[in-house]
Amino acid sequence: MKSKHSRIQPVFYWAVGILSLVIISGVILPDILQVVTENVQSFIINTFGWYYLIAVTLFLLVCLFLIVSPYGKIKLGKEGDKPEYGYLSWFAMLFSAGVGIGLVFYGVAEPMSHYGINSPTVEVGTVEAARESMRFVYFHYGIHAWAIYAIIAVCLAYFNFRKGKPGLISGTLSPIMNTDGIAGKVIDTFALIATVTGIVTSLGFGAVQMNGGISYLTDLPITFWIQAVIILIITVFFLTSTMTGLNKGIRLLSSFNMLLALILLLFIFIFGGATLYSLNLFTNTLGTYINTLPELSFRIAPGSPESREWINDWTIFYWAWWIAWSPYVGTFIARVSRGRTLREFTIAVLLVPSLVGFIWFSFVGGTAMWLESQGIINISSLEAEEMLFGMLGTMPISTITSILTVILIAVFFVTSADSAIFVLSMHSTNGSLNPPNGIKLIWGIVLSVTAIALLYSGGLQGIQNVMIIAAFPFSIILLFMVYSLLKSLRLEQIRSNTKLRLKEKAGKSK
Repeated sequence: MKSKHSRIQPVFYWAVGILSLVIISGVILPDILQVVTENVQSFIINTFGWYYLIAVTLFLLVCLFLIVSPYGKIKLGKEGDKPEYGYLSWFAMLFSAGVGIGLVFYGVAEPMSHYGINSPTVEVGTVEAARESMRFVYFHYGIHAWAIYAIIAVCLAYFNFRKGKPGLISGTLSPIMNTDGIAGKVIDTFALIATVTGIVTSLGFGAVQMNGGISYLTDLPITFWIQAVIILIITVFFLTSTMTGLNKGIRLLSSFNMLLALILLLFIFIFGGATLYSLNLFTNTLGTYINTLPELSFRIAPGSPESREWINDWTIFYWAWWIAWSPYVGTFIARVSRGRTLREFTIAVLLVPSLVGFIWFSFVGGTAMWLESQGIINISSLEAEEMLFGMLGTMPISTITSILTVILIAVFFVTSADSAIFVLSMHSTNGSLNPPNGIKLIWGIVLSVTAIALLYSGGLQGIQNVMIIAAFPFSIILLFMVYSLLKSLRLEQIRSNTKLRLKEKAGKSK
């Protein structure tokens, strides 16, 4: 007999129903879907760009407050709970879930875009363009992005493991509203849809870049049909992985992925020819990033349409992407972080992945910029999905490293989808920490079919449009979650202080 915590909830049917309409529209009316999503997406980023910047910066400020406040001593769990995973496995899992394919896809593509195609502030191809490029890359992959993940993970872990609420988004709002009725179901449905659109964006990037790598190595073209076949093949692998469970499939693949990424990074470090340049770039950019963080946080360029368009295409897109990913990443890293203190968790989630990302971009993207500045290869003339492979082509054993990179993308593809399926299944079964395999199978198919349908209707841009649309309402839910968390923490502190005073008073009376 099934436990009530593992039964499929109504939110599953609501979310799948809405996604089915999107899939059918993408297949039957691809042009109309593309136009509609483009118009809605354009309205959101042009009208609410300021809101995204303020909201994401607020999440960061709350995280910093949690670190320095007395709340930091509170454990994400009961007082006797111990961490389930060691630091190495924990870092590997949250990092693979949190960045995944995006780090590989944009490792060269974003620095080269800002340096050689469209600089945010200076003339392209200059020394200043390289510095500015890396500064904005740090901004997009730094503590702002991880603050979004940290804040939702703290909310979920705190209310689930410490307060005994279901591991659902709606469960984090119980101090400020009644989430047992229709309101809670609507909130959880939004979370499911945002999660699907966020992960589908990453799956789209992965399929396109794998296609780009295969095209660079062979005579195969870059087409939708090859990308669809890649998604279907990878689907078999991530469905197999997800059936093995969290401790086997995801943990082992995450560790393997980190090893592959480290090997590739060390290879570029040794053979890229830009080791000293990249070290200097890392050091210089880290200083300018810290120094200009307040300015970057609120940069919206109201008097410059060209600069505003750049901000919409990059910064606002990233903040929406991270928000869309946050229910998935937040739920996953909350699941693997039980037993850690709020301070320990928040510091680790903000700083460790950010620093690893900074190192990755400084050496991968920095090497690409150095190669182009020296006239060795014109990487910025390549398609975004081919830039990493173009850079590797200038180094020894380029065929082997390119194949290794395709494998790395494929494993990131699998771990991202695997983690997302686990989270989607949790939210579909009232927060069950061990959802049944049947629901995992359904969500795996939904992810793949949605990715293929959106690629067919509008390519990567079509996927990005849908993701930005879905992220907007969920960002509002996130703000309410922050308020609910702070209210609950304050009440817990008041009760704790009251108990302490009563205990002291009782001791004196004796």
